[in-house]
Amino acid sequence: MQEVAFTFANAIAYVEAAIGAGLPVDDFAPRVSFFFVAQNNLFEEVAKFRAARRMWAKIMKERFGAQDPRSMMLRFHAQTAGVTLTAQQPDINLIRCTVQALAAVLGGSQSLHVNSRDEALALPTEESAQLSLRTQQILAFESGAADVVDPLGGSYYVESLTNQLEDAAFKYLERIEEMGGAVDAIEQGFQMREIGESAYQHRREVEAGERTIVGVNQYVTDEPPFEGLLQLDPEAAQQQIQRVQRLRKERDDSQVQAALKRLNVVAQGSDNTVPAILECVESYCTLGEISQVFRDVFGEQEQMASF
Repeated sequence: MQEVAFTFANAIAYVEAAIGAGLPVDDFAPRVSFFFVAQNNLFEEVAKFRAARRMWAKIMKERFGAQDPRSMMLRFHAQTAGVTLTAQQPDINLIRCTVQALAAVLGGSQSLHVNSRDEALALPTEESAQLSLRTQQILAFESGAADVVDPLGGSYYVESLTNQLEDAAFKYLERIEEMGGAVDAIEQGFQMREIGESAYQHRREVEAGERTIVGVNQYVTDEPPFEGLLQLDPEAAQQQIQRVQRLRKERDDSQVQAALKRLNVVAQGSDNTVPAILECVESYCTLGEISQVFRDVFGEQEQMASF
C-alpha cells in the first residue's frame, strides 16, 4: 500500500503541474507510465497491481476529469525485487525472481525486467543474464500466464486482497493530501520515515525468525564461495580516467564555463533546463560537472536514519 500510495502521490503532483502549465489532461495523460517492483508474495503482488489499475482510473476520471479512456489506463513496467536477492545460496534467487515475474505477468505488467541470480554479489554474468531472459521467455511462451487478461480476477482471495490494498492505499493518499501533497510530504520527511520504519520492521521480523528468508535465517547450509562472478578489468577504469583527462585538455574551456554558467542561471529560475543541459553536452562538459551545477543550486538529499 505504501508503494502504490507514494507512487500515485508523485503522479498526482506531476499531473497537477502539467494542468497548471496549461496542458489539457487528455493531451498528455495517455503518455503517463509507471514503474513498480514485483516482490515475493505472489497473490499480494497481483492484488497490488490490480488495485493500482483501479485507483489510477478513479483518480484520472474523478479527480482530473479525464474523458479519454487511454488517460485512465495504468501502463507500467515491473522489475523483480533486488532487495529480496540474497548472497547466501544465490542460485535460489532465480526461483524468487521467477515467482516475482509471474506475479507481474498475472497482474498485467506491460513490460518486465527480471534480475539475475548473482546480483547480490556482483554485476550479473552473461550466463546469469541469459537465465533471467529465459525466465521471461518461458513465462511468455510456455506457461500460458500471458494468454489471458487478469487471469486471477474473480478469485475470492485476490479480489479481497485487491479491495484491502486499494482502501489502504487511498487512506495513505489522504494523509499525504492533508500534508499539502507529495512535495510537501517529502519536504517533511514523511515518505522517508515511513519507508525506513517498514524496513526496520521487516529486518526485526527476519532477525526474530518471524519472517522466513530461505537460506538466510532458515534452511541454512554450509556452501563454498560462489564461483564465476563477473570480474571487472581495473584497467578499464584507468582508461576512462585518461579519456576524461584528454577531453578536458582538448575542449574549449571558455565555452565549457559559459555553458555551465548558463545552466546555473536557468536552474535557479523556472525555465526548462533541458536546452541548457544540451548546450553543456555539446560543449563537452562532463556528467560530473553538469551534476555539480544542480548540487550547487538545489543541494543534496540527506538520508534520515530511522533506526
